[in-house]
Amino acid sequence: MSDTNRPNTNFSDAHRTLTLQPAMGEMIKPSELIEIKGASGLTLADRRLYNILLQQAFGPELGEEGRRFEIALSDLRDTHDSNDRLTQSIESLMRTVVSIAREDGSTDRVQLLGWNNLADPKRAHGTLKYSIPPELAVLLKDSRVFAKLELEVLKAFSSKYALALYEAVSRRVRLKHVIMESFTLEDFRELIGVEEGKLKTFGNLNQYAIKPALLEINALAYFNVTVAPTKTGRRVTGVIVGWGMKDIDARKQAYAELQRPKAGRKARIDGSTEEIAKPGYQQDQFPGLGGSVPGGPVLEDLD
Repeated sequence: MSDTNRPNTNFSDAHRTLTLQPAMGEMIKPSELIEIKGASGLTLADRRLYNILLQQAFGPELGEEGRRFEIALSDLRDTHDSNDRLTQSIESLMRTVVSIAREDGSTDRVQLLGWNNLADPKRAHGTLKYSIPPELAVLLKDSRVFAKLELEVLKAFSSKYALALYEAVSRRVRLKHVIMESFTLEDFRELIGVEEGKLKTFGNLNQYAIKPALLEINALAYFNVTVAPTKTGRRVTGVIVGWGMKDIDARKQAYAELQRPKAGRKARIDGSTEEIAKPGYQQDQFPGLGGSVPGGPVLEDLD
């Protein structure tokens, strides 16, 4: 595993997230913009748009206060089919205030997106200028933990829960000797972007958010993900998220699926757990679950 994929303890400029060079077909996203609270109201289109804006701005300049960036509106066509919908997402990102944890345990509350000229009738035709709020730029400047995200996979998701879980696991999957992490149910709901008051029971959360997300991730990503419920008494109070790298054949299957049209994808992958490579971990690596962790997206429906 490349050292550039691990959280860094060397605090030199050479190890800052914004100095890294993404490979072709990928983007690098600072963990500060993955492990956030307050973004559950964002739609899949909002999240896709924000990733494209971050990708365009990525580099040391992203950490400079007051820096303005420019992007062609044609580069945003994959996220929105009209300027009206694009405006809605831009405004949603501007209104969204999130909490971001610092390395020392303190927390900052910042907007996701700052100034832009989308509503300016005199702006250059076919372009958008925008900025990252200065308080957020300061946080990103010192970022040292990140995820490498495959652009084709990001574009392929049809669920915001799949996109959010994919980003969260991408931040963790290359860590040495770490193959799972426990979350309280509240923290997991926040992690994948479930809005307050929605999918209140674990049965509904499992059916409408977790299962569809796992189907897409396990079919399209270079790793597999599992989500197993944990209980306090009879009540589900948390989950254990597990992950494992796919072997070469399973990666080829994921790549092949990415090349196929989106139409019919759900039918191709729904219920096809036997065609999805299982992660390379054993039952004894998940003590106390009372059974093996499923390799695919099938979970017990529990309220």
